[in-house]
Amino acid sequence: MTTISSHVLDTALGRPASGMAVDLDLLDGARTHPVGTSVTDADGRVGDLSRAPLHEGVYRLTFDTAGYFAATGQRGLFPVVTVTFTVADPGGHYHVPLLLSPFAYSVYRGS
Repeated sequence: MTTISSHVLDTALGRPASGMAVDLDLLDGARTHPVGTSVTDADGRVGDLSRAPLHEGVYRLTFDTAGYFAATGQRGLFPVVTVTFTVADPGGHYHVPLLLSPFAYSVYRGS
């Protein structure tokens, strides 16, 4: 079964980004299908975001950075970070970490 998870680190504060809302959607042409939603835990992690088995396709993670920045007293340039990626192995694990600061971010495929 395919799983999708994330880990968000606030590089400006040097700590996990806890309490951030994260949504997962399946993109199907012009249609968007919600797949799951979660909030990062005290370690900045969200476990498996899927409520149902995932198939090959294009998915989008949406991180509510505006809500997180407001909660931590920061002002950021990017109110939302979206990461679109392809699930090609319908039995694999997809871990998509986000490194975040108020004026920059980066993502990569983790393990």
